[in-house]
Amino acid sequence: MNLSLAFVRILFFILSIFFITAYMSSSPNNEGSLKGVFLGSLLGIALIGFDFLFRKFNLRSFNIATLGLFLGYLMGQALVLIFNVVIDIGSFAIQPHTLEIGKISLFLFGTYLGTIMTLKTSDELYVTIPFVRLAPTTHKKKDLILDMSVLADSRLLDLINTGLLDRQVIVPRFLIKESHTQSEIGDEASRSRSKKVLDTVKKLELQSGLDLRLSETDFPDIKDVQGKLIRLARLLDANILSGDISKIQTSSLEGIKVINLHTLSNALKPLNQTGEYIKIKVQRYGKEPRQGIGYLEDGTMVVINGGGKHLGEVIDTRVLSVKHTSSGRMIFCNACDETDLSDDFLEDSNDEQK
Repeated sequence: MNLSLAFVRILFFILSIFFITAYMSSSPNNEGSLKGVFLGSLLGIALIGFDFLFRKFNLRSFNIATLGLFLGYLMGQALVLIFNVVIDIGSFAIQPHTLEIGKISLFLFGTYLGTIMTLKTSDELYVTIPFVRLAPTTHKKKDLILDMSVLADSRLLDLINTGLLDRQVIVPRFLIKESHTQSEIGDEASRSRSKKVLDTVKKLELQSGLDLRLSETDFPDIKDVQGKLIRLARLLDANILSGDISKIQTSSLEGIKVINLHTLSNALKPLNQTGEYIKIKVQRYGKEPRQGIGYLEDGTMVVINGGGKHLGEVIDTRVLSVKHTSSGRMIFCNACDETDLSDDFLEDSNDEQK
C-alpha cells in the first residue's frame, strides 16, 4: 500500500510540473519554463498536502460531503436563477460588476448552506444510492473486527457467551488464511497460536446468538496483516477488538478505535475495599522477608504481608490498600495473624513492587 501511494503521489507531482510548464511555455507572454516548473512544484506539493490533511476521512464521510456539495450546488443555482428573474422583472439599474458579485455571492451562499445542512442532518436522513448510505447513526452500532491476538485469547469465548456482543462481529478471511499458513510453516509457538485461532473461529461459527460474518475483502497490495485490519476497519467504519496493547497507538494515528480486551477485563475486576477480608492461597514468596504472593480468580496479584510462612495454604487476609498500575490492580493485605505489622513495612513493600 505504501509503495502504491508513493507511486501515485510522485506521478501527480510530475504531472503537475508537466502541465503547468507546458502551459507557461505555450502562453503568448512566453513566461518561460522555469517559472512553470516552480509553479508546478507548488501545485504538486499542495496536492500531497491535501492527501495528508484528509488521510483520516473514511468513505462514508467523503460520500456525505460529496452529496452535500451536489445539493449545495443545486441550491446555489436555484438562488441565482431566482435572482436573475427578480432583476429582469424589476428592471433594476445595477452595474454589471455589482450584478456579477451578487450572483457569485448567492451561489456560494447556496452551496455552503446546502453542504452544511447535509452534514448536520445526515443522522436524520435515510438515503440509499450507489456507494452512499446515510442512516441514523443513533440507531447504528459499529461492527467489531476481531484480530488474531483476541482470537487466540480464551477469554473471548467467555465474553461472547455473556451476550454483550449482540452487534455484528466480523472475522476477516485473510486472518484465517494467515492462521492456516502459520499452522503449517511457522515455529512451534506460532503453530500452537494459529491452531487456537482456527479453533476459536469454528466455535464462534457455532454460536447461535452471535451475528458472525466472515469478510471476504482483502488487500493484496498490503502485506502486513495489521495494515489490512486498519484498512478494513476504515472501509467498513468499524472498530477493532484486540488483545494487543501495542496496536492502540498505531490505530489511533489512522483514526481507528481499538477496544482492548485487557483493558476491558481490568475494568470489570471487582473492587476490594480497605478492611475487607478475603481468602487466598499463598502461591510463592514475595520480594520482602515473610512476604507471600497470591492471585485472585481474575488474575489480580495480592501481596500478603506475613504470608511467606503459609506457602501453599489458603489463609484469611485483610485488605490494606489497592494499587492501580498500568497492567491492572495490585492488592496489599495482611495475614490475619499479622495485623500488627507496621505501616512502614507496607510502604516499603509498595516501593519494592514499583
